Amino acid sequence: MKRDFYATLEAYLDRLKAAMDKISREEINEFLNLLVDALEAGRTVFTLGNGGSAATASHMAVDFNKGLSYGKARRFRFICLADNLPTLTAYANDVSYEDVFVEPLRNFLQPGDLVIAISGSGNSRNVVKAVEFANAQGAVTVGLTGYDGGLLRRTARHGVHVPVRDMQVTEDLHMVLDHLAYSVLGAYLPDDASGASHG
Repeated sequence: MKRDFYATLEAYLDRLKAAMDKISREEINEFLNLLVDALEAGRTVFTLGNGGSAATASHMAVDFNKGLSYGKARRFRFICLADNLPTLTAYANDVSYEDVFVEPLRNFLQPGDLVIAISGSGNSRNVVKAVEFANAQGAVTVGLTGYDGGLLRRTARHGVHVPVRDMQVTEDLHMVLDHLAYSVLGAYLPDDASGASHG
């Protein structure tokens, strides 16, 4: 028997499209500029998040470290703090889960580096704590949020907010933001190692 999911699938897609239309294009453009600034200054970009947001943080690192860097004169330097599971679990077990992102930042973060913190609710304490530390160290911080943005939206110095109270739609659009950046910056950056620049 073929099941009829049309009503619920259309409702989901309608929520997705409506939320996409509400995202600030100014916030997105600023985010793209911060990424290019980090590349041109040779800064490290750190990504972090929990659960689905950790997966997005990891996906961003692969897209920028390989997809937007291979064959380029200047390469992005992304580090996803959710990727090193032994380090993450060591801090979670021996210190606290609240410290799993801030402690690696103490090892590597330099003033001017870019920290991209991803949290649907904006209230994940380990994410907010890492951003608070990064701000204090003179880093550039960006929060990718949903719902009302929570503490992360108020703590990060920059952000892209998905104004919807739906975790799945929020996470969908954070991933869209990664691929949007990949596409837009892929068209902007030079294709080879000649060092030529666009614009």
